[in-house]
Amino acid sequence: MALEITFRPRKRWPRWVAIGLLLATVTVVIFFWWTHKDNRPQIVKQQSTEQQSTPYITKLSSNLLFTGNVYWGRYINDWSQASDLKTAYPFSRLKEFNRDSYQTWIGGLECPLVEGVNLTSAQEEATLSFNCSPDYLPEAAKWFDVFSLANNHTDNQGIDGFTETQQHLEKAGIQYFGHYDPRSLEDICEVIGIDVVATNSDATTSISKLPIALCGYHGVFRIPTEESLAIIERYSKIMPVVAMPHAGAEYKAEPDTLKTQLYRSMIDHGADIVIGDHPHWIQTTESYKGRLIVYSMGNFIFDQQFNREVTRSAAIRTVLTATGDREALSAWTKLAESCLSYHDSCLEEAERQSLSKLDISYQYQAIGSSNQNRLAHPADNQEQQEILQRLRWDQTMSQLKQPHSKLP
Repeated sequence: MALEITFRPRKRWPRWVAIGLLLATVTVVIFFWWTHKDNRPQIVKQQSTEQQSTPYITKLSSNLLFTGNVYWGRYINDWSQASDLKTAYPFSRLKEFNRDSYQTWIGGLECPLVEGVNLTSAQEEATLSFNCSPDYLPEAAKWFDVFSLANNHTDNQGIDGFTETQQHLEKAGIQYFGHYDPRSLEDICEVIGIDVVATNSDATTSISKLPIALCGYHGVFRIPTEESLAIIERYSKIMPVVAMPHAGAEYKAEPDTLKTQLYRSMIDHGADIVIGDHPHWIQTTESYKGRLIVYSMGNFIFDQQFNREVTRSAAIRTVLTATGDREALSAWTKLAESCLSYHDSCLEEAERQSLSKLDISYQYQAIGSSNQNRLAHPADNQEQQEILQRLRWDQTMSQLKQPHSKLP
């Protein structure tokens, strides 16, 4: 008897049942994904959030004060030693200039700093061979951050005395630039790290530094050469440049043609500002190509007392503001930390990194001062107006061009 096998066809699900099962499955998958999506790795998203939440610099600003001649030898030393304040005496009224509102003070030091020099005031007067005791530096460093050494007195104690002066300034933490010999080309310009207020993307502020170039030109006995002036150009391509010449005839209210041509040529070579001294009197200012030239600020701290001209000065307040993209601002502030020593490699490093020049604006105010009765202090209202008139300040300010302007 043969085995008979029969095959029954598989029973198919109704179509509506199949569709229902499919929809149910999709619903379960979507529900599972939605309820567990926050547990998935978020590496890329977390990195992006961290980058966006890290504050970055959006602006740098510095309130600077450039002062006239500074000197504490000769009769100032006599007055100081006769005072109970001793080495603090020459600086005892500087607090009236609201020092805390400034990030940096820059002056022209009109003497070498050499220990063991025992000249009487009469001898210094007769020979015009100056010296300032280094004992005053701890007090001076409370006020001044940078000194120019490009003048006709920093060589009064010889080459060794000049070197000792530099060493004392370094020990006191005061940066310096310039040389008494204008033929020493490698000493004319120096990159200085100035303090700045950094405004961050989260509206907080902090203290940082920014490199600027300060160029000192001693032009009393020799006119600076075209070669020395051209040095400005290399710096001005990538950073702010302030030229501080020491030149011209003394005890004059206006510069002569030779001095005017010299100072204008510094602008022609790329200087953003030219701020001069030496004549011991305040001289005029001008706007040249929309930039500020101050021909002489006069005596800030000095022992000359024989008339009102030599006892007053015009300090130049300059508010420098730098903006740019976040990478450039960050790179410049990082570089500035290595720009605090003499003959550093800041310029070369900035060039190596191909750093772009920041957008810089400059705003100015003339701060009148007087050292009548021996101590430098702010000028009174009448003398302030006389100083502004001598400077021709309003006329010069009205002729400046952006990014240079008068402080409101």
